[in-house]
Amino acid sequence: MNYFDKLNDEVKAYFKILSPVFPEWLIDYINTKEMQRLENISLSCGMDYTNCFNIRYWYSNLDHSIGVALIVWNFTHDKKQTLAALFHDIASPTFKHCIDFMNGDSETQESTEEKTEEIIRNSKEIMEILNRDNIKVEEVSDYHIYPIADNNTPRLSADRFEYTFSSGLIFHRIWEVDKIKHIYDNIVILKNEDGIEELGFKDYRVCEEYIDIIHKIWPEWVSDKDRTCMQFLADIVTSMYIKGYITIDDLYVLSENEVIDKILNCDDSYIQNAFKQFQNANNVFSSDNYIEDKYCISVKSKTRYIVPLTIYEDKIVRINEVSEQSKQQIDNYLNMKFSKYTGFNFEFKPYQKKKLL
Repeated sequence: MNYFDKLNDEVKAYFKILSPVFPEWLIDYINTKEMQRLENISLSCGMDYTNCFNIRYWYSNLDHSIGVALIVWNFTHDKKQTLAALFHDIASPTFKHCIDFMNGDSETQESTEEKTEEIIRNSKEIMEILNRDNIKVEEVSDYHIYPIADNNTPRLSADRFEYTFSSGLIFHRIWEVDKIKHIYDNIVILKNEDGIEELGFKDYRVCEEYIDIIHKIWPEWVSDKDRTCMQFLADIVTSMYIKGYITIDDLYVLSENEVIDKILNCDDSYIQNAFKQFQNANNVFSSDNYIEDKYCISVKSKTRYIVPLTIYEDKIVRINEVSEQSKQQIDNYLNMKFSKYTGFNFEFKPYQKKKLL
């Protein structure tokens, strides 16, 4: 079945907003094996697999990658920038950013990006299409070089815009498709304080409305529940690796369901039972003290938020410079306090590599 035929009507309508005219030339790249692999990896970073979250429907990392590419294409009509956006998550492993947690990179969540160029170069399909289109690998393997596609937090980029839209639509339902269209139709390319192009708002009142809506989900991305679930999946995968049930390469080849099957069918009942309890869990605990007989962790997460550019009285400014409401909402988020420890009400101590004497 064609990828687009499998999309539900809401996602189709959403993609139509991001780019009213779909760039047909992109389809050959989308259909490559390396990109299709992302269809079996959730944007939610594994949160689909526990009762802690109520996710409306499956939204894959491929969906997200296409969404980012459509935003870039809509505003630039530049093939190289659009491809860099499409490929930006091509190196995402199973459970996505949970593997950054596994790598000790919970606060920047960029450790898995290192394989991007390698995966592109090793793909016969992608390389043939790039050569056909006279595009060099280094022009599309690092989306950080294109500020419309990506930039530093808290600036607005296509990547940040897309996961905000889709998370708000599918994971948290803070808006409907028509509200996304209302917000998106107000976006233009502006020059920021460094003279660099950046997506921003024509009308500061629409920008203020955007912040008023999305500030509600920022805490969800760093919540005790989110951090606990991501670290737990990281610890399960680590334990599976240490016991020899899975390889690092498997994380870049297998679907999430295939990895879950390995977890649930491995010979280690301790790992099996812990994962089953994770699946059935519907909440986490918070504590100021470490709890010995529970799965208890202390980990920070990436601070995700946006302070967009907007036009105000014919000047380009940040929204927190002209809206007291937006400034307060942003400041309140940045000043949030977190529990020192979080966890599940079941025991699980991840396996650790034995140190050589």
